Amino acid sequence: MATPHFDHITITCNNRQTLSAHVFKPEGTIKGAVMIAPATGIKQQFYANFATYLQQNGFAVITFDNSGIGQSLKGSIKNSKANLQSWGEQDMPAVLEQLQKTFPNTHYHLIGHSAGGQLVGLMHNATQLSSLFNFACSSGKLTNMRLAYQVKAHFFMNGVIPVSNALFGHTKSQWFGMGEPLPIGVAKQWQKWCNAQGYVKSAFGNTVFQHFYNELVMPSLWINASDDDIANNDNVADMLSVFPKLNAQTLHLTPSEYNLKDIGHMKFFSKRSAALWPLALDWLNKHSI
Repeated sequence: MATPHFDHITITCNNRQTLSAHVFKPEGTIKGAVMIAPATGIKQQFYANFATYLQQNGFAVITFDNSGIGQSLKGSIKNSKANLQSWGEQDMPAVLEQLQKTFPNTHYHLIGHSAGGQLVGLMHNATQLSSLFNFACSSGKLTNMRLAYQVKAHFFMNGVIPVSNALFGHTKSQWFGMGEPLPIGVAKQWQKWCNAQGYVKSAFGNTVFQHFYNELVMPSLWINASDDDIANNDNVADMLSVFPKLNAQTLHLTPSEYNLKDIGHMKFFSKRSAALWPLALDWLNKHSI
């Protein structure tokens, strides 16, 4: 695997928040341009090797840290106003606009990991995407999980999050192997939406007064793994129910079929799972013609 090579840029959102982003520009003709939308609390460095793979195969890529995460955190996390909704309404549209500005006149794709795919319907410019490729994107509904994992999920969502928010003014998710510390608004919505059906759908008419889930019709591929307790088949179906017109295909991966020990919720993007990456490349090639 080649060493990742990228340019660091700053993206300004409509709400004046700035995001740290990395641009991976391929040599020669560009086949298409991709924004990799991260999972909750996951820094863009996690996707660098995967982005390099796409770059080496002719695709331009932008990775980014959401507001309040990683290099996009400005000042104390206790002062961050970010929430899941602002990630979808502000951060992600700004990244797509930057992608279009940097790489004009091509096809644009979103590769979403967990929240990165869930929030696409909040983007005012989402219809400008040629395709969606989502991994581990589901509603994350707690009651759809197997009982043993459901107990752990309830403990984190309904115990750790409110207690940590009360004690520290943010969620110390890093103490539980759940990525970066989360701004209080992100953690509160995460807790609320995962306790409901349809994830973001529970906020329609409450905090979300305009969305574009009903307008998205582009081709999409939703991949989950058999050893993922969060994005199981029931939760993928629950999330897909929020996209009534989407042209959606699903693919269920079994690690042993790719000579992998595990995939779970996170490891598709790990370089140890590079055997899975042609699934994304083939998809992008197919939808960039």
